Amino acid sequence: MKKYHLGFFLICVLVACTPKEEVDLLVHNANIYTVDDEFSKAAALVVKDGLIVSVGSSEELQQKYNAKENLDAQSKTIVPGLIDAHCHFYNLGLDQQIVDLVGTKSFDEVIEKVIDFQKERPSNFIQGRGWDQNDWDVKQFPTKKQLDELFPDTPVVLQRVDGHAYLVNQKALDLAGIDEHTKMDGGEVILEGGKPSGVLVDNPMALIDNIIPQPQRAEQIQALKDAESLCFNYGLTTVNDAGLHKSTIELIDSLHQTGDLSMRIYAMISNTQENIDHYLQAGILKTDRLNVRSVKVYGDGALGSRGAALKAPYSDQHGHFGAMVTPVDQIEALAARIAASDYQMNTHAIGDSANIVVLRAYKKSLDGTKDRRWKVEHAQVVSEEDFEYFAEGVIPSVQPTHATSDMYWAEDRLGPERVQGAYAFKKLLEKAGIVALGTDFPVERVSPFLTFYAAVARQDLDQYPEGGFQMKDALSREETLRGMTIWAAYSNFEENEKGSLEPGKFADFVILSNDIMTISAEEIPNLQAEQVFLGGKRVK
Repeated sequence: MKKYHLGFFLICVLVACTPKEEVDLLVHNANIYTVDDEFSKAAALVVKDGLIVSVGSSEELQQKYNAKENLDAQSKTIVPGLIDAHCHFYNLGLDQQIVDLVGTKSFDEVIEKVIDFQKERPSNFIQGRGWDQNDWDVKQFPTKKQLDELFPDTPVVLQRVDGHAYLVNQKALDLAGIDEHTKMDGGEVILEGGKPSGVLVDNPMALIDNIIPQPQRAEQIQALKDAESLCFNYGLTTVNDAGLHKSTIELIDSLHQTGDLSMRIYAMISNTQENIDHYLQAGILKTDRLNVRSVKVYGDGALGSRGAALKAPYSDQHGHFGAMVTPVDQIEALAARIAASDYQMNTHAIGDSANIVVLRAYKKSLDGTKDRRWKVEHAQVVSEEDFEYFAEGVIPSVQPTHATSDMYWAEDRLGPERVQGAYAFKKLLEKAGIVALGTDFPVERVSPFLTFYAAVARQDLDQYPEGGFQMKDALSREETLRGMTIWAAYSNFEENEKGSLEPGKFADFVILSNDIMTISAEEIPNLQAEQVFLGGKRVK
């Protein structure tokens, strides 16, 4: 007995004398969803040098580690840093500097907001964004008549919420050289009485882009900082910016290096000759904050402005099919060129015609290759016979709030049969094995909690419609959280560094105001990101 007691005593002494490992942060007393393969839970995590060292019980980790900082989570829920798989981060920041027209309920309200903004911040070139005629009692496109009367000598450019249409005044049309004879494939100059109405859809918008004053460097930097602050407030720690030019990417990289910008950014390069020639030759650019390895291509326009390319005519506009923004032969040529590089091709496809064009081009170009992870951005309307393409390694990158924004009029556009293949997140998941989830902000609101709510409840904030919109394609809460974390990371080739709370990965995590996995569905939109950590450092 004495030998037994002596041995036990020596073991206890050795354990007690074993020095604790020094770490930077220990978070304990938490309700942690690790989002690992088993979707396991834990109560504590340890951070050192910006990485997660260990995840486990509070008692175990407190005994093993000596932390410079200890954080009692007070039983709050912790999830991995949220990833927005499709957004327009830089544009969100720029939008803070122009007229905000989101949520306007009439064209009269649009006019009022423009007048008020011009009084507060006079400009010799007025810009705004966010109007949506589908939210008005009068659902036809507006015209430039009032803008011409109010601002005869000042160009006005007001972008529709989806980014696929402009309303401009006559001054802007004159500066851009647009008249009733202007024709461009892949879009439309809408006429009224034989003259431009002021509404431009898709490709003709580029003529207006040519006359819009470019922001100065200080404005660009402020835009990026404003966007970062907004995103951190909602628990986003990585954003996929769907379409950036070389100059903006270089600015982001420089701000990362100086420490003036922290947000992790997966940058899709815009499909321009300059960008393609430079980046496909230069190869992948990867730092711990910036990943440049994909090309954003536009297949078609948007459903709300009837620019989405459909196989059969729009149900609410006889003989109208929408249009391909990028011609079919160009998409096929681009796919072949990108397939010969290390880059990923991420193509905007809304209509069923655009989706099959993109899917066929992918299949042809990727034949014989492995693990390319090319994405279809939106995959919004897919024909029954075309879903099978997603079983061949193509990733659907979808935005759940589009379903709940469009559900009021989607059937009008598509008809009762075709709408069944729209916003089909569950079916896409079943075919592809994963879905990457985003918002498409500033087309939609920034909040990832609205994304989560729309994915699982398929309702608006008034719980309409009762029972949810096409609930056969709702996602479970686990699927949704995976889509906003590890699946989004996988779609970016970043699953080994983020997307779950596991040793060796970035210590990007969010402390939530409530348990996102158990609260009632109607409470989800009210969730708040109370504390946000990036690389173990608190950013909110």
